[in-house]
This record gives sequence, C-alpha cells and structure tokens, in this order.
Amino acid sequence: MEVDSGSEFKAHVFTSSSELLEKLHEKWSAVKKKPYPAMYSSVFGGIILDPAMMVIPIDDHMVHRGHGVFDTAIILDGYLYELDVHLDRFLRSAAKARISSPFPQSTLRSILIQLTAASQCTKGTLRYWLSPGPGDFLLSPSGCPTSAFYAVVIDEDFSQCKGGVKVITSTIPMKSPQFATMKSVNYLPNVLSKMEAEDQGAFASIWVDDEGYIAEGPNVNVAFISQDKELILPSFDKILSGCTAKRLLQLAPKLVEKGILKDVKTANLAAEEAKRSAEMMYVGSTLPLLPIIEWDRQPIGDGKVGGLTMALSDLVWEDMVAGPEMQRLRVSYS
Repeated sequence: MEVDSGSEFKAHVFTSSSELLEKLHEKWSAVKKKPYPAMYSSVFGGIILDPAMMVIPIDDHMVHRGHGVFDTAIILDGYLYELDVHLDRFLRSAAKARISSPFPQSTLRSILIQLTAASQCTKGTLRYWLSPGPGDFLLSPSGCPTSAFYAVVIDEDFSQCKGGVKVITSTIPMKSPQFATMKSVNYLPNVLSKMEAEDQGAFASIWVDDEGYIAEGPNVNVAFISQDKELILPSFDKILSGCTAKRLLQLAPKLVEKGILKDVKTANLAAEEAKRSAEMMYVGSTLPLLPIIEWDRQPIGDGKVGGLTMALSDLVWEDMVAGPEMQRLRVSYS
C-alpha cells in the first residue's frame, strides 16, 4: 500500500505484521555472520536469537527522552570479565537516574549469563540497559508502568592494543559531575567530541574541566606516566569511575614492587603538566590500554609507544585472559 502526499516520494504502509516481518528478514538475509547473536528483552520476556526481532518500543522513555543507563562486560575465551563490578556500577547509575530495576541484581546477573550462553559467542561484548520502560511520549516517566531491562551480545573481535594514537583537547563542553559520574545513554557530548577529533585527523579527544584539570576521554579513562615514573589517573570525583581503570590501579603496584614504577595514584592533574608526561594512554574495557603518542599535534615523551604503558597493558590483558576466578566467570555453553 502506498500513500500519495503529492510529492514524488511515496511512503509504503505495511498493512500486516507478516509483511513487515518479511521486510525485516530481508535486511538480514544477506548477512553471513550475525553481529548480534542474542538479545534479552524484559518487554518480550525472554532471549531473542532472530536479529530481525531485536527491537525496543519507540515509546520507551530511554528512546525519546534519553532516560536510561547502560553498562558493558567483556566476553573473552568463553569467560565474562569483571561482570559483577560492571553490574554494581550499572545499578549505581540506575539509582542516580531514578530508574528501578524490574529484577533483583541476582536475576539480572543470571539473565546476562544465560544470554551469553545462548549466544554461543566466546569473544565479544555484553551490553545491557535499564530504562523506565515504554508507556507514552511525555517528559515524566510516571506513565511508564514497568521498567525495562535489555541486553545484547555483540560478536566482536578485539585484541590488546599496541599501536599509538593521536588525540586533541575537546572543545565540546563536558558533562557536569552529576551526569558524568553515571553511565547514562545521553552520549551526545561524547559523540560530538569523538567526531571533532576525527575531523582533525585524531583518534579521539581529552576533556579538560573548568579548573584546567584532566578529566577523561569520550568513552574511556586516561592515564599518565610522569617523568618520575609515577602512574597517575585523574580523580574519579567528577568523571565516570572506570572499571578497567580501577583494576589497573589494583594491578599496577606489581610494577612498583619490581622497581619498574615509582608510584601509583589518582590526583588532580593540570593539562599543561599532563602534556609534559613521559607516556600517556587511554584505559577502557576492550583496549585495555591504548598508547597515546601525540596530543594537540605535540609528541608525548619521545612520540613513541612507551615501555611502561605496554608493561601495564600486559598486566591487565593477562588478568583478562588468565586472572583469578573472582574476575573471570566461566560461561557454560550448551
């Protein structure tokens, strides 16, 4: 069925669900490997394996008002890395956003493990969201009767980053601490910051706060090696508390014990002081550390990937691959 509005373009009207479903399947029929092998939706009440059906309602408050939170866990060699740490942060974000969960934490955890198993994916990412749920298109979520939980497994190949990248100082205003410290779906500043960097031939950007202190990257933390061989991460009071960054702070003292590093700390670090660092890196889940060799067209240190950066990266990567059971949860695939 076509609707003629007097213009050359005619919008098709789907008159049946079967016709629409056929169209949705048409999109995925040519895709050899599904990038999203499984999704969970509390709205549907189960796990979905058909990518054509991996949808959320348009009247979900997260969709039209940006009222939602999310988090991610890594799937590596059939293990979920730091699931509980990420899940704890997920629920802290939800509390800050005044979103209640439709399930207790133990049930959320069980759903995520079952979803990973159903996906048959042994390497990728597990991403999940909480929202007030569908209901209406008003500003207040009071018309949303039940909150919603969504999760998807993303089949994604990643490896330890070893090459260096260039960054810029972002001119996009960063979020206020109230919003920066929760992992909400409102990522417009982050997206614009990333695009700004790409427009200038850089990989990504660095946010500097109003006081001139280093904050974070668009979706990662940032860390520095001082000329005195100190590992310094910006304090987390105004930025997102990165799970991988916190794990790095737990592992890095091993290099202090070996005499490779002098100290490990968090601190307020002025941008100009940071630019004089010997080494610099992004810190994030799938990296786990990404060397930064140039900032605002000026080299960091000697402009090469630093040895201490890679030593720290090795520590975290080894933890991801063969760390203790409390960090890695084995998934039982059927």
